[in-house]
Amino acid sequence: MKRTSAVPFNGTQAQETELREWLRENKNVKGVNMLALQKAQEIYSYLPIEVQTMIAEELNVSLEEIYGISTFYAMFRLEPVGKYQISVCLGTACYVKGSDKVLEKIKSVLKIEEGHTTPDGKFSLETCRCVGACGLAPVMMINGEVYGRLTGDEVEEILSKYN
Repeated sequence: MKRTSAVPFNGTQAQETELREWLRENKNVKGVNMLALQKAQEIYSYLPIEVQTMIAEELNVSLEEIYGISTFYAMFRLEPVGKYQISVCLGTACYVKGSDKVLEKIKSVLKIEEGHTTPDGKFSLETCRCVGACGLAPVMMINGEVYGRLTGDEVEEILSKYN
């Protein structure tokens, strides 16, 4: 399997030691594969192929099995989270008022797709179904700060505040 993220893996020796010790202590626990992925994501905040390989080796299971679990469940991330997490609402009110255009503008400016992180690790882009700010539709959030009544024209100015 190959690396899927444009962001280089920056795991530390301390993180690796923590994970390997946990894996050795828990390798005989029922359902350990899922637990191992949860623990690894807790340590690294995502599951790069290097970490999945480490888990497979320590638990003596195939990388394909670990990768299959990590890609099946939505709670697992294969990409690191950016310093600034952008979430664009695609709920009904926002979508009707043009959130798809806002999303396309963000993708164009940052040159990333949904579910990915910019190579510098600064921004990650996600979509969601509702943020509960329908009166401000369409909206996006950056690290929890809500920006509403967007047209797409404001995207570059908003993002520049985070540089």
